[in-house]
Amino acid sequence: MKSYGQFCPLAQATQLLCERWTLLIIREFVAGSTRFNELRKGVPLMSPTLLSRRLKQLEDAGVICRDTSSPARNSYQLTQAGMELRPVVELMGAWGHRWARSKLGKDDLDASLLMWDMRRSVDPEQFPKNRVVVQFEYPDAPDGARKWWLISEEGQIDLCLNDPGYDVDLMIESSLETMTAVWTCQKKFQKAVDSGMIKVMGDTQLKRKLPDWLRSSLLSHLGTLETMPTLEWA
Repeated sequence: MKSYGQFCPLAQATQLLCERWTLLIIREFVAGSTRFNELRKGVPLMSPTLLSRRLKQLEDAGVICRDTSSPARNSYQLTQAGMELRPVVELMGAWGHRWARSKLGKDDLDASLLMWDMRRSVDPEQFPKNRVVVQFEYPDAPDGARKWWLISEEGQIDLCLNDPGYDVDLMIESSLETMTAVWTCQKKFQKAVDSGMIKVMGDTQLKRKLPDWLRSSLLSHLGTLETMPTLEWA
């Protein structure tokens, strides 16, 4: 980014943080991603080359550093400077939820990003320790992205695009637009269920636990000024 030519701290911060994709990368770190491939899932339209370049810029600026304690290559962590950006990212997300929302267009919908966000947001402690399989179906999603499986087992969550071959305990069918609107707190889950926009089928007891297990997007929920980031069921 071309320099603003100003000593103002805001101008200096903007030069670093407001290049395309940079704040979204920091959002991914705030959400818990640390590895290169995890970061890519959070910004699927960003090329690997550009992601590498932005990570190098953030590393040079002291916002992130290599995680030397991780055995994985290309693993990063936020520095103190990076961690201090968390409230900035959260407040911008809350502001965007309250003031910058518009009707979701087709180009705004991404099943893989939606499911990846769900995968890292669900609370496995709400389901039994034994394996629980929740299948999602989005009939309007592109070919190859219509069926997804979230698997909760022993406190761990796994996301599959290909059928894992396990019995399904809960099946959720919805348009991609509706589930995205629910996930970003623009629609209430129960109202979507009552109206038939979302269908939930399967084990009755697990259905009751579903809203506690499947949390809504944290940044979107901050915009509602509520305290607990869970889907509104009732």
